[in-house]
Amino acid sequence: MSDGELRVRRLDPRAQLPSRAHDGDAGYDLRALDAGTLAPGERMLVRTGIAIALPRGHAGLVLPRSGTAVRHGIALVNAPGLVDEGYRGELQVLLLNTDRVAAWSWEAGDRIAQLVVTRPALPEVVETTELDDTARGAGGFGSSGLR
Repeated sequence: MSDGELRVRRLDPRAQLPSRAHDGDAGYDLRALDAGTLAPGERMLVRTGIAIALPRGHAGLVLPRSGTAVRHGIALVNAPGLVDEGYRGELQVLLLNTDRVAAWSWEAGDRIAQLVVTRPALPEVVETTELDDTARGAGGFGSSGLR
């Protein structure tokens, strides 16, 4: 594998290793260590029971699962969650139930998020007094319109 290896340490014997459902999938499923329930509007830090060592020069992005989001309104508060190459603590997922009425429950071992391993660009930071002009300019939030 040209991208090295993703080393995983189980911090709890019940923890499950990250896995991909299909060969071409970019994300590794992360699973909940324990069962739990999120009340409407509640957020919770959910344990995975694993720690990882990313390949040199890589970072991890913890992302929501699209099916859980569309069916139950479950989001990640800090999506994407950034895992730096040198981080060795437990991967935890900060879930948020955006549903205003229904609670959402999961069992131990359920897939709660996904981890994408990527190689970030790390350009040198250079201070300048001017920036090149572009067609967009300083237009930000909503500046490109609805259509």
